[in-house]
Amino acid sequence: MSTKSEISNLPVLTGEGGLSLYLAQIKKFPMLDAEEEYMLAKNWKERGNLKSAHKLVTSHLRLVAKIAMGYRGYGLPVSELISEGNIGLMQAVKKFDPDKGFRLATYAMWWIKAGIQEYVLRSWSLVKMGTTAAQKKLFFNLKKIKQQIAPTQEGDLKKEQVKEISDRLGVKSEEVVSMNRRMMGQEKSLNDPIQSGEKGEWQDWVVDENMDQELYVSQKQELDEKKLLLKDAIKILNDREKKIIEARKLSNNPKTLDELSKKYKISRERIRQIENKAFEKLQKAMLNSSKSKNLLPAK
Repeated sequence: MSTKSEISNLPVLTGEGGLSLYLAQIKKFPMLDAEEEYMLAKNWKERGNLKSAHKLVTSHLRLVAKIAMGYRGYGLPVSELISEGNIGLMQAVKKFDPDKGFRLATYAMWWIKAGIQEYVLRSWSLVKMGTTAAQKKLFFNLKKIKQQIAPTQEGDLKKEQVKEISDRLGVKSEEVVSMNRRMMGQEKSLNDPIQSGEKGEWQDWVVDENMDQELYVSQKQELDEKKLLLKDAIKILNDREKKIIEARKLSNNPKTLDELSKKYKISRERIRQIENKAFEKLQKAMLNSSKSKNLLPAK
């Protein structure tokens, strides 16, 4: 699927002035149930049917808009955030494999966020591409953690709050203080109108962390099923494979190749090879198990 050709067939978002019209347009595209999504994805993957790909994209434009609204606090045009997210969505559709057992929204969310985050990082002078992974993590998580531990706090953070954020994100205390000061003043009222003179407010499109009840139940069920599959599948790994895959893929604070190289006294490349082999074994085992338990839509 060509990104440029696909963009030409999507609703046009022309700057902030056309945002309300764009949001109204994408609401007209119907959502897909699991079976229809699966058949469209199969038709696109196996036959290259562009109509199927286009329908997969347009049915998820609302997801992109909601995710993009969650990044508007960085002072960048929402129209640009949405455009970058749409490109991420198209990449997700291009690479999506319906036989893995996941819904497209679950898979596409990471591509959408990655596209938007890379745009934010490119655009903000205070965060350059050469910064560490920990600093990028601080950049994108500071506001969320502040909301959790100090929802009414204004101005500089208290010493204990700085320490908690520093510990949770693995960065220096002075980096937390500096980032917080630079980002202060970027927030926009949720009650501000999307466009001057219109009734629509930003809060109507901000990401709802609780999500719709139906979607929440569906995704929770899917996540529970995947956890059970993973619990069974991980038993096929030997002890070293299991510990490496847990340290690299299943930890809230993943270990680096260098750290594991020193721990097991083998090269970084050997750690990478073990990780990749273990990951492939898990994927294969989970896919076979999901098929045997009829967790995939029927072909």
